Amino acid sequence: MSLAPLAERMRPQTLDDYIGQTHLVGPGGVLRRMIESGRVASFILWGPPGVGKTTLARIIANSTKSAFHTLSAVTSGVKDVREVIEMCRRDAQSMFSGGRPILFIDEIHRFSKSQQDSLLGAVEQGVVTLIGATTENPSFEVIRPLLSRAQVYTLKPLEEAELQQLLDHTLTRDEVLSERGVEVRETTALFRYAGGDARKLLNILELLEQSTAAGKPIVIDDATVTDNLQQNPQAYDKGGEMHYDIISAFIKSVRGSDPDAALYWLARMIAGGEDPEFIARRLLILAAEDIGLANPNALLLANATFDAIHKIGMPEGRIPLAECTVYLATSAKSNSAYMGIAAALSEVERTGNLPVPLHLRNAPTSLMKKMGYGTNYKYAHDFPGNFVRQQFLPDALRGTRLWQPCDNAAEQVLAQRQRERWGE
Repeated sequence: MSLAPLAERMRPQTLDDYIGQTHLVGPGGVLRRMIESGRVASFILWGPPGVGKTTLARIIANSTKSAFHTLSAVTSGVKDVREVIEMCRRDAQSMFSGGRPILFIDEIHRFSKSQQDSLLGAVEQGVVTLIGATTENPSFEVIRPLLSRAQVYTLKPLEEAELQQLLDHTLTRDEVLSERGVEVRETTALFRYAGGDARKLLNILELLEQSTAAGKPIVIDDATVTDNLQQNPQAYDKGGEMHYDIISAFIKSVRGSDPDAALYWLARMIAGGEDPEFIARRLLILAAEDIGLANPNALLLANATFDAIHKIGMPEGRIPLAECTVYLATSAKSNSAYMGIAAALSEVERTGNLPVPLHLRNAPTSLMKKMGYGTNYKYAHDFPGNFVRQQFLPDALRGTRLWQPCDNAAEQVLAQRQRERWGE
């Protein structure tokens, strides 16, 4: 076992050893309740790498004594799916089987529609309990019929206290590290480079162990961690070239109106084999969040870019990605829609379910009409300019301003129009 990677040696076998995701596996958590009841429904785990998706699926199978089958969406085809479902069917019929067989699919977002379709019957008939794992938003990548049969649970990056718990646990439990001896002086760089990813933290520890001469204690401090990672940057990010750091740099370069930097980070992602749809989705979000009403055409172009990626694929897809990147980076910027919906959601949380004013309510029955529903509503198109002043917010929020226009030419036109309409 000492020859296995540290991350594999430290993989938890029980829920008591599992670190993080207390909202799901802590006391009263939905997944803990599932395990304790022995009745596990199909679900999808959505979260960044290294937060315990695969480990959690294995623990659930072990705890419920269920047969555990795995498929990787990267290497499996429809034939593989059908074969493993047949194996699950035989497991379910076996007198020695425990709970319903569990089929774990890693990177389920990479499964094609036909592959996902081939799972539907088995999930619906109860032949298997499906547990999917994805780093991508399932609502974009998983077909609706499958989503309707599987709850989605979001996993979070490990917090600093949880990384500290993992570090302490590893240094006392792992035979190799405990025999070598480890002196922990500082953890700031270790935790920063780990970035909430348990696997990264363990990979860094393994790198420090391998780079320290035999017979000498392993020292963990900020300088040692930084020096080792600068010499071997891939050692702590085996999943894909600092994936989240680079997409963050890309987003911030577009937001900061630097097309050259944005193109550079785009090239880094393309050269690193990043999923082009992942990039295109980020461009869509950027167009709405950071350009917004300053240039509504940005969202149209970003959406067209996403469609183009679907139609032409790579490597030609790099061209519309680059075109959209430059357009968004050089466009006027506004986050007023983003801030407006944030303010509105905050108001909803603060005030709760305020009643709809009577004149705005639907009145499909005579009783509702008698109660005043819809009374005195003014139909805008019956008035000059297709506008008439009337109250639309709940009484308690009358006069509240949630949308605050930004200082750009396009929105100032909108703002002036609103001032003329409402007499402000």
